[in-house]
Amino acid sequence: MKTSKLTLYIFLSLILGTLVGWQFPEIGSKMQPLAQVFLNMIKMVIAPLLFSVIVTGIATHGNMKSLGKLGIKTIVYFATATSFALVIGLAVGYIFEPGSGFVTSTVSENMIEAASTMAAQNAHSSVTNMLVNIVPTSIVKAMANGDLLQIVVFSVFFALAICAAGEKAKPVLNVVSSLSEVMFKFTHFVMNFAPVGVFGAIAYTIAESGLGIMINYAKIIGCLYFALTIFLFLILNVACRIVGISVFSVIRAIREPALLAFTTATSEAALPQAMKIMESFGVPKNIVGFVMPTGYTFNLDGSTLYLALAMLFSLQIVGIELTPVQLIFVMGTLMLTSKGIAGVPRVGLVVLAGTLSSFGYPLIGVAILLGIDQILDMGRTTVNLIGNCVATIVIARWENEFNYTKMDEFNSQFIKEEKNEYAVVDRNLLNQISIEEHSNFGSFEHSEG
Repeated sequence: MKTSKLTLYIFLSLILGTLVGWQFPEIGSKMQPLAQVFLNMIKMVIAPLLFSVIVTGIATHGNMKSLGKLGIKTIVYFATATSFALVIGLAVGYIFEPGSGFVTSTVSENMIEAASTMAAQNAHSSVTNMLVNIVPTSIVKAMANGDLLQIVVFSVFFALAICAAGEKAKPVLNVVSSLSEVMFKFTHFVMNFAPVGVFGAIAYTIAESGLGIMINYAKIIGCLYFALTIFLFLILNVACRIVGISVFSVIRAIREPALLAFTTATSEAALPQAMKIMESFGVPKNIVGFVMPTGYTFNLDGSTLYLALAMLFSLQIVGIELTPVQLIFVMGTLMLTSKGIAGVPRVGLVVLAGTLSSFGYPLIGVAILLGIDQILDMGRTTVNLIGNCVATIVIARWENEFNYTKMDEFNSQFIKEEKNEYAVVDRNLLNQISIEEHSNFGSFEHSEG
């Protein structure tokens, strides 16, 4: 009941924010601080939550051998899923050609300059740099910067050290386990502010971009959301069917964090709650703690699909056609350079700009996409979240550790709560009708008297 009400409040905030941003853009443009405060509250939860969940999960249930097997299976799944995302992005780009005939006269010099700056930001241009930056020089610095992958690496080694120390480390494990419970409760408190954050985020986005921008960029926006839908109901649906569950039950379970990811266009806003839900859904804590944060670096399905489509869009604008060999080389570069920089703002555009620049292609496509990146980011971030949740389930089943009984109990509880909510609404409606009828009857008697 409480969860359903929060979802309703978030949805109402989405509608209200859209109306305010559209009808009162002066007010909407000042609403960003509301969203930023909520995102800051989420960010202060993530680092201690990830650390405690990963350490507790591995130290309680895992060892070096099982962790190695889990890591290999995780990488195999991530590589497979992102490859399918890449192919779908390319297919939609080639079929619909969103960049062909696009009018570029509205692109300003400032937008081109911003695109050039983004190209220079792509510091992770090699596999060597990516590998070096996986290992943190300081866990405090990694937590302060919100570098999820570095936090995962430190937490894994910390958990393995607890396992090696045995009984002597048990007090430490108890403290970390207690910290995990406290941080989940902390997350529950923070989520009460979600409707305010959603209102601020969507009001600011609509006020700054305007609904008119949806018409001007309708083709590229439509192509991206169409491609994301295909990936969701083709690839992720097949993955769910293979392990014997429905993708719709997963989406229904994570509807709240998915709505947060969509409205704020930020994965971090949805991560803590999504992890908790996946545990309740039947995925063991150690798998959730390892796969989900790692997935936010290596399994960005929506972002990978977007990069493939955006690359073709950028080349179609200037009339450049790639040979099959060039295409494979460019897409391989995109796959590699997109890893390890999940914490960089506008990461998709940063990677796209850096790749275009490295091959000597014009950056005008990046400048054009800059104006609608928030709208595009909303869709791809949501698919990133759903993809990572599906990944935890698939890998848990692969490890023969997925709890179907727990999943059935979760779904049954959800249906029960939904029925109770409808019953409450029906009773309230009947009571209201009875009151109104009684009031009308009383008025009639009084007038007759």
